[in-house]
Amino acid sequence: MKIIAPRLHGFIDYILVVFLLLSPTLFGMTGLLANLTYALGAIHLLLTVFTGFSLGVIKVVPFPIHGLIELVVGIALIVCAFTLFRMHTLGHFFYAGLGIAVLLVWILTDYNKKD
Repeated sequence: MKIIAPRLHGFIDYILVVFLLLSPTLFGMTGLLANLTYALGAIHLLLTVFTGFSLGVIKVVPFPIHGLIELVVGIALIVCAFTLFRMHTLGHFFYAGLGIAVLLVWILTDYNKKD
């Protein structure tokens, strides 16, 4: 059931960017965990700004490609949680939860709908 339209997805993306950029400070992240989280926030901001939907600014990346990228990122986040951060409790739970959230939004978003 695809209940998230492109415009709502855009709002979710911008909220996610703010969350990612604030997370190192909010959760006391340091080192690789903090740097990866900041990088992920910056990259997700770029993806959102360059996506061809109503909240995109430059509109170069088609929305279905945006969805494919998010699918890959969601899976990669879970892999990172169980490999890169398996011995780091905060990193493990943060990246596993983030990956699940990204995949949930991916499942619920209609990437073929025009907004």
